[in-house]
Amino acid sequence: MSGDGHPRSHWFDDEAGPVVRPYAMTRGRTSHSAQHRLDLIAVVVTEAHADDPEADRTLSPEHVDIVELCRDAPQSVAELAAELNLPIGVVRVLIGDLVDEEMVHVTRPVPPAELVDENILRDVINGLRAL
Repeated sequence: MSGDGHPRSHWFDDEAGPVVRPYAMTRGRTSHSAQHRLDLIAVVVTEAHADDPEADRTLSPEHVDIVELCRDAPQSVAELAAELNLPIGVVRVLIGDLVDEEMVHVTRPVPPAELVDENILRDVINGLRAL
């Protein structure tokens, strides 16, 4: 309660600081055109020319964080969401923005159907050992 007897409305926690709602980070968007490629195991890689994302005033702090995290090592969408402590849907929209700006690119792991059969690899190893 405030001093005038009305309930207090807090938009923040005193210890955590101000809270930004997820829809504010995505400007109200819930999906992105690139979202079909952004499942949990899709890998995000920072483009080589994305030198100083902080200099781009159109990028939010969350966009900059994604670029910086993926610069050190490629990260999956799930890893980024966990590291940033953001919902997957928000991270997908933010990554889609960065793909549009050509700051990052997304690669997909090889589908299991396209992987080499384990038996073939064993036959090759056995053949090499036989030499």
